[in-house]
Amino acid sequence: MNLTEMTVEELMERRSAIAEEINAPEADLNALEDEVRAINAELESRKAAEEQRQTIRDAVAAGAGTVVAEIKEERKESPMTNEEVRNSKEYIDAFADYIKTGDDKQCRALLTQNVSGVVPVPIIVDEIVRTAWERDGIMARVRKTSIRGNLKVAFELSATEAVVHTEGTSAPSEESLSLGIVTMIPANIKKWIRLSDEAVAMGGEEFLRYVYDELTYQIVKKEAALAVADIAGAGTSSDSTSIGVDKITAAPSLTAIPTAAAHLSDEAVNVCVIMNRLSEVDFLEAHAAGNFAIDPFAGLPRVYTSALPAYSTASNNAVYAIVGDLSGEHFNYPEGDGVVLKWDELTEAEADLVKVVGRVYAAHAVTGPGRFCNIAKPAATT
Repeated sequence: MNLTEMTVEELMERRSAIAEEINAPEADLNALEDEVRAINAELESRKAAEEQRQTIRDAVAAGAGTVVAEIKEERKESPMTNEEVRNSKEYIDAFADYIKTGDDKQCRALLTQNVSGVVPVPIIVDEIVRTAWERDGIMARVRKTSIRGNLKVAFELSATEAVVHTEGTSAPSEESLSLGIVTMIPANIKKWIRLSDEAVAMGGEEFLRYVYDELTYQIVKKEAALAVADIAGAGTSSDSTSIGVDKITAAPSLTAIPTAAAHLSDEAVNVCVIMNRLSEVDFLEAHAAGNFAIDPFAGLPRVYTSALPAYSTASNNAVYAIVGDLSGEHFNYPEGDGVVLKWDELTEAEADLVKVVGRVYAAHAVTGPGRFCNIAKPAATT
């Protein structure tokens, strides 16, 4: 065996074995002597090498040595997701240019995944829309879906009650159930503004915030007004295609709102009072007249809207307040809930103005039976 391939223990064992072999009459003493010399040399070499290694270890531990070469670890960054791209400055600037020019090639080039149809808006635009909804007390509470096409929502028009069936008695009669269907047909809700050349020259994020803040606010405000009109304009009884809303006639008093709330079904959970801010004053006057003993709002939160008239200016029998759970009002967005912009720089080019039209394609209707009760102004007594 090659001595360099033998372990220290094997070398020591071989040297001990040679000490026995030299006593044999046929032993080749010269060869055995050479082998012993080679084993000793190998052991001395290994000992010197180990001592040198230990010296180097001690020096390294003490901080000695110089850097021969710095090894850099090469890390491969994973590609950004579409969500991360939409939050980048490059995409925001590209999207602002797309709004101004109609060319979406740069937006699509930045996206890491193919997108069919309209390119997605930057994250900041989504946040603007969400913030507008959250700030509006009505749109923050309505039900929202994004189902393509006309949406049909079934509701229970009438049904017989459940019965108790005692074993051994005659089977109960089959349930008599009548359903109605509300068909929600979408339409465009639009708002447009004029921009000066200075506004058009804004940077990407600044420009998008300026335009989307104004258009989104106005569109959400209109959506809230449409929701109020659905409820206040509903008939008092349901039919096969629409849901009725109960109505009481009462002036602001300590009992008007509790009476309206009593007309709601068990499914009305997050109940609130919807009214014009000026109408609140009339209820507070009733509160003061009652020596502040009873809360005229029955502990319910108030949501204000100018889509309802103030009690003082409302005509007779007009709805001036609504009590209910706004989840009974439904908005469906077949093309998504974002605001789509259209750019027109030709119509008023001579005035250095650009027209920007924002639109949302939406359908809306009352789809929750028993969720609302309208309060109408009584006729004046003579």
